[in-house]
Amino acid sequence: MTTLYFTHDAGLAHLTPAGHAEQVARLRAVHAALDAPAFAALERRTCPLADPAEVLRCHPQDHLDRIGQPVAEGEVVQLDPDTFLSPGSLEAALRAVGGVNAAVDAVLAGQAGNAFVAMRPPGHHAETTRPMGFCLFGTAAIAAKRALDHHGLARVAVLDFDVHHGNGTQDLLWNEPRAFFASTHQMPLYPGTGAAGETGAHGQIVNVPLAPGSNGAEGRAAWEAILQRARAFAPELVIVSAGFDAHLADPLAGLEWHEDDFTAITHAICDMAADCAAPVVSTLEGGYDLEALGRSVAAHVAVLMERGG
Repeated sequence: MTTLYFTHDAGLAHLTPAGHAEQVARLRAVHAALDAPAFAALERRTCPLADPAEVLRCHPQDHLDRIGQPVAEGEVVQLDPDTFLSPGSLEAALRAVGGVNAAVDAVLAGQAGNAFVAMRPPGHHAETTRPMGFCLFGTAAIAAKRALDHHGLARVAVLDFDVHHGNGTQDLLWNEPRAFFASTHQMPLYPGTGAAGETGAHGQIVNVPLAPGSNGAEGRAAWEAILQRARAFAPELVIVSAGFDAHLADPLAGLEWHEDDFTAITHAICDMAADCAAPVVSTLEGGYDLEALGRSVAAHVAVLMERGG
């Protein structure tokens, strides 16, 4: 089996104001990195448009309606200090949901051992009724709920190594005993959540805050401890919120990871998943230095190809 790679050009039509960190160029940098000859064996698929009912697995109708509000051509609508809508945003966000859901469907059907979904906007900050932090829909959490409720899985793990805490994923899965959510993230840093004492309604959430300046060795050690907990949970599917903004070069945070740290952490996640006979679906979150983002995605996907082939 190969590694599936889902993306769609609709991700280039979600526009943000000039100078915004979450920009169209991010997706182009990922495309360029994965167009290298080393990634020729990826099985490339386009992200389908999600049925709006999929969004309603985690968000209420009024949240969906807010994201679907009309936006005039050439304009952007500000939802919060960091989060914007453009005329192409709804399709981009629905294809992000559709891509991760399609990846889940494919790996659970045995079509591949793992998959990577490169779309924007990201998703892990979107709370139940609140778009925020560049995010419109909680893509990883929605995919977890699809796996649980549509496919009938008993246990799904969502693992988030973005430098910012996945407050949205935590909010959406807080009361879900069938979902294990774990995050490493810099603290203090936006959005200000993710203290170690935030453990979910069923003790199924693990937060490991890292101090500014923490290096990759500290990140690797944190993930080794988290993955011991994940093995005990025995997930049937692993969803990775793959943010690459813990990189030393990233302008929005202060951790000091390198590409080899993403390589090591991805290997460790794949080891845990293999021990549990669980396929892996990874979805792009943050990463705002374009060169570091491209190199880090390449490092991450190279491991997926090695482990999923």
